[in-house]
Amino acid sequence: MKEETVNKDISKLAFQRAIAFAGIILFIGKLVAWQLTNSDAVFSDAMESIVNIVSAFLGLYSLYLAAKPKDKEHPYGHGKVEFITSGVEGLLIIIAGILIIVQSSNSLIKGNHVKDLDWGIIIVLITGLINYGLGWYSLIKGKRENSLVLIASGKHLQSDTITTLGVVISLVIVHFTHWYWIDSVVALIFGSYIIFIGYQIVRKALSGIMDETDDKLLKEITAILLANRQPQWIDIHNMKIQQYGANLHIDAHITLPWYYSLREAHSEMEKVLILLAKNLDRQIEFNFHMDDCKPISCSVCQMSNCPVREFPFEKKIEWTIKNISQVQKHTV
Repeated sequence: MKEETVNKDISKLAFQRAIAFAGIILFIGKLVAWQLTNSDAVFSDAMESIVNIVSAFLGLYSLYLAAKPKDKEHPYGHGKVEFITSGVEGLLIIIAGILIIVQSSNSLIKGNHVKDLDWGIIIVLITGLINYGLGWYSLIKGKRENSLVLIASGKHLQSDTITTLGVVISLVIVHFTHWYWIDSVVALIFGSYIIFIGYQIVRKALSGIMDETDDKLLKEITAILLANRQPQWIDIHNMKIQQYGANLHIDAHITLPWYYSLREAHSEMEKVLILLAKNLDRQIEFNFHMDDCKPISCSVCQMSNCPVREFPFEKKIEWTIKNISQVQKHTV
């Protein structure tokens, strides 16, 4: 498991490094296209590529830190840095969108004439296709390996591709119609879209930093527990999940029969931990607290052969996202 995690970290670092250096090459290509066309839309696209480069190297640094092992100063590891760098990347995307809107608005007011559109269209289209391919693979790899940095990079590159596509379309239209204002209007529209993408990335990063409940992940865990529920697991509650990059830290309480020996109780707790570890494709650190059952638990306890039952069974409590994460114990 540890070797597999190390290999994944190396793979993520290598891919993010490729994204960073590809960003530099694409930025140079867009600068050449801008010099050829004098297009404001192409200039805006090139300026966004600066954000791509900065974001890519920030992501590379965060993946490097996240891959470092736990130490005395960081007992939970360094994974949280991914949320911080993703948030910075989102802010940079928003700034790029604002700059594009300012530039395009200025061109609409003052007017701007473009030139040599044929070469500009070819160069910008090639950079867009490369960006889309990198973004698509970054998203796939990020989701597979639960890397917020790679997901953010993928979304950023794909949003840049959409901008580039808009630039190409505007250049083609201007080339045939000589309606130069279209160049600025397209840049204005896609500048607004980029701001929206940046907001989504910042929102996701803040939710990770603030340990916001991930309902999708909690639902997945609940489904695993329900499908493998044992009668002696009287109750699981007070579950909290923290994300550290691709890793998870899970806290929870499990209620077990009070007459179990410490060894038996610990064995049952370990069954739950192993179950979750096998069914979640992430490295997980657990902190489970064992509660002994009380007489009030009898009414919801499904152990048919309980030797010390005081009250008859009344109702099975179905575990849901709401009650598995609640602080209070189940009562009827």
